[in-house]
Amino acid sequence: ERRTEIVEILTKAYWMEIETVMSYIANSTNPDGVRAQEIIESLEQDVQEELGHAQQFAQRIHELHGTVPGSMSFAAEQSYLQPPDDPTDIESIVRGVIEAESGAIEHYTRIIEACDGVDWVTQDMVIEILRDEEGHRRLFQGFLREYEAEGRS
Repeated sequence: ERRTEIVEILTKAYWMEIETVMSYIANSTNPDGVRAQEIIESLEQDVQEELGHAQQFAQRIHELHGTVPGSMSFAAEQSYLQPPDDPTDIESIVRGVIEAESGAIEHYTRIIEACDGVDWVTQDMVIEILRDEEGHRRLFQGFLREYEAEGRS
């Protein structure tokens, strides 16, 4: 049934957001250096938005008669968002965020397509979340362009 499929892909989205929150907390705490502050502040703000997205996905899973999973069901996948060994390696954090946001955009586009003509409420919710993710990615692409223009990458 389509509802079961939608609950499954919403559950994946839920876990993606939860994992991103964990990594953004680490990556907004560990960095050092002159250029770190703007990245720290941006990630601290994004933590709240991503957590809100996870809560929206959880609520929608529940509304569709699914079960929001607990922590024992979690399996980490975002190797690209792990904090770098060097706390001044801000560029690797920026690249990791871009990859995470791109993965979310790709997955959320699949959800929107799966819901088309079937579940307008989920589709509308995910379109709004997609807009946030595109904005996050665009911001960090700008940070990366600055690094590249300065010859740091």
